[in-house]
Amino acid sequence: MQFESLSLTTEPNQEDAEIDPVPVEVPLAKTSLPPSASDGGIYLIQRSNSLVSQKSEELQKTLLAHRHERQLIILQDFPDPDALSCAWAYQLIAQQYDIKCEIIYAGTLSHQENIALVKLTNLPAQRWTLQNLKTKDLSSYQGFILIDNQGTTSQLLSAVQQAGIPLVAVIDHHSVQADLKPEFIDVRPYVRATATIFTQYLQSGLLTLDSSINQHVKCATALMHGLRSDTNRLMQAQEEDFMAAAYLSRFYDAQLLNAILQANRSKRVMDVIERALKNRIVQNNFSIAGVGYLRYDDRDAIPQAADFLVTEENVHTAVVYGIVHDEDDELEVVIGSLRTTKLTLDPDEFIKEAFGQDSNGRFFGGGRTGAGGFEIPMGFLSGGNENSAYAKMKWEVFDTQIKQKLLKLVNPKDNPIQSE
Repeated sequence: MQFESLSLTTEPNQEDAEIDPVPVEVPLAKTSLPPSASDGGIYLIQRSNSLVSQKSEELQKTLLAHRHERQLIILQDFPDPDALSCAWAYQLIAQQYDIKCEIIYAGTLSHQENIALVKLTNLPAQRWTLQNLKTKDLSSYQGFILIDNQGTTSQLLSAVQQAGIPLVAVIDHHSVQADLKPEFIDVRPYVRATATIFTQYLQSGLLTLDSSINQHVKCATALMHGLRSDTNRLMQAQEEDFMAAAYLSRFYDAQLLNAILQANRSKRVMDVIERALKNRIVQNNFSIAGVGYLRYDDRDAIPQAADFLVTEENVHTAVVYGIVHDEDDELEVVIGSLRTTKLTLDPDEFIKEAFGQDSNGRFFGGGRTGAGGFEIPMGFLSGGNENSAYAKMKWEVFDTQIKQKLLKLVNPKDNPIQSE
């Protein structure tokens, strides 16, 4: 029996939705209610708008309390368009309160569209490795923000926490991954993209977009790209996402977005896709492929390979994984991506069920509608790859273990690993 979830969406917390808004110093613009065909639809829209208004006011109050400070916006190690665009939007919103923010990530930008997004819009994101983090004066920052992640996918989190920097806000659309206690939290797993949440903040009056301001146009374009990316070109979008896209359509640059989307795949990415095709096994409409060792800078080839495999006939779910190694830091980690078109399969549940948690109770991965990912540190087994026989043996062990865990869910009645 295939692993399935009967529900893809999570309703907003009823208690949160009924809290009275906190009065703030600056009034926010009211969001009008669009017409609905039924009383039930009106109720849902009203409840949604009430939550948006409440969260916008709470965020505004938090920003007022942190005027004139410096903050770090921490993204996942390999940030996607949703994370990058939302971090930029937060930075622009915070500027109005004289809060200076730096957008940082520890990994790299390797997906061609992410590189194009940052270059073509001059999006102000910086790479802070664990090495150059030691040269930074973290005492000059009064808070940090987690956007489109909850710290489980960032190497920077522990260093920032050890420096005693308080967590000011968590804004995300993934399921709850960690027990965090920020001053402000807005985690909505039923929303398809964090870009939708930030666009709602803009609509509520936290920042008035102006088409004559080049930075606003580029940020709106980035948000549109983030929203489009996390909703599979709007094919998985819900009403809130469409309304956010409609709002951004007044400000974004269509030609600039098209240029970002036309970025070409590199030869190395194509090689990884070829490897995935060659190594894949298909069972019960699941396509599973290990691609061996990859350079750190090629990490984003894994989700692109999963995107490709899921388009195969009679395949509804693809999982691609490999060992990513950073020669400079002698760091190795197993990284995988899942893509699915099966409506009743919840990627978050599937990945958590397959790979479980580490000794600290943190899950090795998670997901959202249609997509998921996992990262498994290799720890003591990292390195030593100058011996090709040892490297091959190490890969075979991890490849076998991952396939075994996945196939126990995909086809639990069969022996998941068949000897040749």
